[in-house]
Amino acid sequence: MRVLVTGATGRVGSRLVPRLAGRDRVRVVVRDPAAAAAMWNQGLDVIEGDLRDPETLKRAVAGQDAVVHLAAVVPPVGPRSGSRPVPEEELFAVNLDASVELARACAAAGVQRFLLASTGLVYGPGRGRPAQEDDEPRPAGGYPRSKAEAERALAELYHDGGPGLRIVRLATVYGDGDPHLADSAAFAARRSAHWRLHLVHHADVAQGIELVLRASDVDGRVFNLADDAPVTGRELARLAGAPAPGGDGPVDPWEGIVDSGRIRAELGFRPVYPTVHAAAAAGAL
Repeated sequence: MRVLVTGATGRVGSRLVPRLAGRDRVRVVVRDPAAAAAMWNQGLDVIEGDLRDPETLKRAVAGQDAVVHLAAVVPPVGPRSGSRPVPEEELFAVNLDASVELARACAAAGVQRFLLASTGLVYGPGRGRPAQEDDEPRPAGGYPRSKAEAERALAELYHDGGPGLRIVRLATVYGDGDPHLADSAAFAARRSAHWRLHLVHHADVAQGIELVLRASDVDGRVFNLADDAPVTGRELARLAGAPAPGGDGPVDPWEGIVDSGRIRAELGFRPVYPTVHAAAAAGAL
C-alpha cells in the first residue's frame, strides 16, 4: 500500500513511520530540510513543503492509496506548560481547516482511505462509564473542540463523496522514550491522587492504526484506542519519578476513560503492552 503520513516528525509520527515502512511504501511531507535528510536515509519517499500550501498538497497525495493524518497542533502540558500558549485560531487553522483541505485534495486525487488520528478528549466529561464511539462528543477546551470539529467536517465530506474516512481516537500516548509520560505525571501532580489517566503505548498505536488502515468495510467508522487499565496519578508519579499528586477536591472517575471494545471485537486488537506497568517491566517506557 502507498501511504502518505503527515506529522511524520512528531512524537507519534516519528515512531509510527518506521513501523509502517516495514510493510508499505511510505511518503512523508516535511518542512525542515534536516528532517527531510533523515527521512531520505530511512528510504522513505520525502516531499519538502508545507501541507497548507495547495501545490505541496497536490504533490503529496498524488498516486497514494491512503493517508494517515497525524499532523496537528497540540497545546503543551506538564514541564512544557510554560511555553507560549497556542492561540485558538491556530488550533482550528491546523487541526480543522488544514485537515479538510487535505481530505479535499485526497478526493481530487482519488485517494481511497483517509485515517484521522483524533483524541479521546473529544468526549469531555465522564458519563458514569467508559466513553464509547457512538457517544456524542462534548469537548471542553480549544484542542478537543478543534479535533471534534475536524471529525465532523471530515465525516460530512466523506458522506458527500470524499475519501473513505476512518477515525482513531487515541488515549494518552507514551513509550519508546516519548517524554509524554513525564509530562502527564507533572500534570497529574496538580490533581487528586486517585485521578486516572488512560494510556496507549506507541507499539499499540502502530498496531491499531495498521488494523484500521487495512480493514475492509470500515469507512465512516470511529475506533477508540487504549490499553487495558487506566493508571492513577500516584502510579504515574512513581513511574516517572515525579512528585506525588497533591491536589484535592472531587474527581470524576470516568473522565478520559474510554471503551476499546469495538477495535478488539471487530479488528482483533490486543495490546502488546496491556498496562504501563507491563511496558515498564519490559523496559519500553
